[in-house]
Amino acid sequence: MEKYVERQKVIIVFFSICALLLVYKSAELQIFESKYREQARRTTLDKRISYPSRGLIYDRNNELLVVNTPIYDIKATYKKVDSEMDTVAFCDLLEISIDTFSTLLNKNWKSRRYHKSVPFTFLSKVKPETYSQFQERMFEFPGFYPVIRNTRSYPHQNAAHTLGYLGEVDQRTINKSDGKYQLGDFIGVSGVEKSYDDILRGSKGLNYLLKDNLGRDVGSYENGSLDYSAVSGEDINLALDLVLQEYGELLMKNKKGAIVALEPETGEVLAMISAPTYDPNILKMDVNRGAAFNALLSDTINKPMLDRSVISKYPPGSIFKPIFALIALQLGVTQPNKTIYCDGSYEVGKRGFSQGCRNHPTPYGIDAALQWSCNSYFYQLMKDCLLLNGYDNPGAGLDTLVNHLSDFGLGKKTGLDYHYENEGFIPDSKYYNRLYKDVFNGWKWSYILSLGIGQGELELTTLQMANLAAIIANRGHYYKPHLLRSINGDKLAIPTKYLEQQQVRINTKHFEPVINGMEKVISQGTATSAYVAGLDVCGKTGTSQNQRRVSHSVFYGFAPKVNPKIAIAVYVENAGSGGAVAAPIGGLIIEKYINKTIAKNRIWLQEEMINRNLLVSYE
Repeated sequence: MEKYVERQKVIIVFFSICALLLVYKSAELQIFESKYREQARRTTLDKRISYPSRGLIYDRNNELLVVNTPIYDIKATYKKVDSEMDTVAFCDLLEISIDTFSTLLNKNWKSRRYHKSVPFTFLSKVKPETYSQFQERMFEFPGFYPVIRNTRSYPHQNAAHTLGYLGEVDQRTINKSDGKYQLGDFIGVSGVEKSYDDILRGSKGLNYLLKDNLGRDVGSYENGSLDYSAVSGEDINLALDLVLQEYGELLMKNKKGAIVALEPETGEVLAMISAPTYDPNILKMDVNRGAAFNALLSDTINKPMLDRSVISKYPPGSIFKPIFALIALQLGVTQPNKTIYCDGSYEVGKRGFSQGCRNHPTPYGIDAALQWSCNSYFYQLMKDCLLLNGYDNPGAGLDTLVNHLSDFGLGKKTGLDYHYENEGFIPDSKYYNRLYKDVFNGWKWSYILSLGIGQGELELTTLQMANLAAIIANRGHYYKPHLLRSINGDKLAIPTKYLEQQQVRINTKHFEPVINGMEKVISQGTATSAYVAGLDVCGKTGTSQNQRRVSHSVFYGFAPKVNPKIAIAVYVENAGSGGAVAAPIGGLIIEKYINKTIAKNRIWLQEEMINRNLLVSYE
């Protein structure tokens, strides 16, 4: 009997130990081990991402440029989709076919873009009325739920290139974003939308929802203690003046080229126009976007998506002469009153060049040389500059010139807060050493005289040209051009680099004869079409030679002469002389900005520029 009692004790102890082990293991799995706790949570909870409103974009006068428009998506989690649900009713509700349903449901996880437990966008850009009906019947379709996101629309049809557009984020960006982006998220692709995406985007919210056995929402998890709300993006003001932008685009209708206008005192971009342009609304994130995008890209003649203001590189032509004159004065190779005789050509040995130097009075000083845009005068200055270090060492003279041009922001990016900016091109001695490497004894000074009149290999963007006008207007200093004016109304929130004054190494005294010459260009020289009574406009025209087609028309300038309010560059492709098209457009924009209106005696000029069609003539 005692033997059985002992056995019973052993069995009781054995089962007690087993029970304790089971209790311990259960506690480990359910309480201490987070892996299994999280797995349990995923089966009872549903994570819902809420998307923030993107920050609004205003112009300098608080005119709204970019607003948010809701789009309606249907999200799905493959693993939670009920295979027994009424697929026909689901497809009828969303107006899709059964084949489309199968394709949309299966394509993402089969291509390994998503895990079966990760929500993905099943259907995007659903009609608002369809979205509302789906919300009411959502409980019938487990695994699917609606989401509202914001995309962009535009109250005005202007500044498409500058504002930019949104697109869906790609996998490469997602991989580099450290969880910031997920597939289906929107991101700024170009323009200001890209430059300031981090400020405009905001941050997502997250809600944990309890589900019943039918997949219906029954409340928030732990009274919402783990939830957090989406945070809207910051609103920004651009330096753009919408009225000026709209007016400039009107003047550039049916033309190719660009206009950039700056405020010299701050470096703020008042207008940035690329022509031809397009209505930014056609690239809204809706069902028609793909066709509109393809139509823009397929226009290989006009290239409306090319931002000519910052991407296209152009030979500056004679607008380079004021900058070269300043450097020549600084280097001591000329004086303000130096006279150089011109009979329409410039001789180099037995050769003579004819560069369109028209019949004009002998330039008795650098101001007159600028007034009449005398090529011979600046050929001679280029020769003197190149021979600063001796007849056989033109490369050293060229590099000295290039070094000063770098101060003016040439041959490099200006630092504009934009998604892309071209550096232009300024050739130095190394470039010509490579170009003429097979020439016996190397290249000579006479090979590159055309640089003195802004031709040859020189290439500038329209933005760089406008910045040159601002530097002259300020008598030797500038602020890096920038589009951002304030964040949530705070002007000091812009990057400090745009508040720092940049200086060129030109003595202030050298600017007056050059500016006097630019004033004479407007009052009685090659750009009288840019003259506006009472504004003291100063400027310079250029006719940039084009071997294949009609020359390009170029103008830059500023006004008033003292305490300038605007600096501008206008580049019109294949439009002929600078005084024919670019100068009158520049003068009209200056007048519009300062006077807010166009004088009655100049309305005819405005109408002529608006109606001038330069696309047909060279297509």
